[in-house]
Amino acid sequence: MNAPLLHARHPPVRSARRRLLTAGALALLGMPDTGRAAVGVGPVVPAVAAPALPLRRHDGAARTLQVQLRGAVTAVQLMFTGCSTVCPIQGALFAALQAAMAAERGTTLRLLSLSIDPLADDPAALSAWLRRFNAGPAWSAAAPTREALEGMLTLFKGAAAAGDRHTGQVHVFDRDARLVWRTTELPPTAEVMAALRRAA
Repeated sequence: MNAPLLHARHPPVRSARRRLLTAGALALLGMPDTGRAAVGVGPVVPAVAAPALPLRRHDGAARTLQVQLRGAVTAVQLMFTGCSTVCPIQGALFAALQAAMAAERGTTLRLLSLSIDPLADDPAALSAWLRRFNAGPAWSAAAPTREALEGMLTLFKGAAAAGDRHTGQVHVFDRDARLVWRTTELPPTAEVMAALRRAA
């Protein structure tokens, strides 16, 4: 039997959201979050190939995760459009990354916001998310199919505590659609840019 799908009203999601908000607040204040897991941050060795999980993009196109990531170094975040706490912080981070990426020369960098709520996040909701943060052509959004959600979470959970379905980490993939780096929770822009440059 499939695990229940995520929704903004799902109690475990609210609990995870509160923990992430606390971690984000501590990070913004420059204070250590002693409850945060220390594993799953930094280089992913060996690199993990993205599976061919089916996605629906913000423009309605159907692609696999592998195809979406191939061809450019890509920063990926997990989010959902109904989130009103941590996800807006994540959106603001990607907006700042978008500006920083514009100054990079000689390499193609992309951003991907991946929803963990395939029930609510249809192409219209994902397009509205991108408009909210003035996303340019290098920034896409997508949601997995209902059946692909668990496989996607297995790939992306990273340093999130057991049972969490949401993480504030940014995941960096190389041009061959391989996961090569995981950042800290709600990282500063400079940390993500450094990871993108390493992958490039």
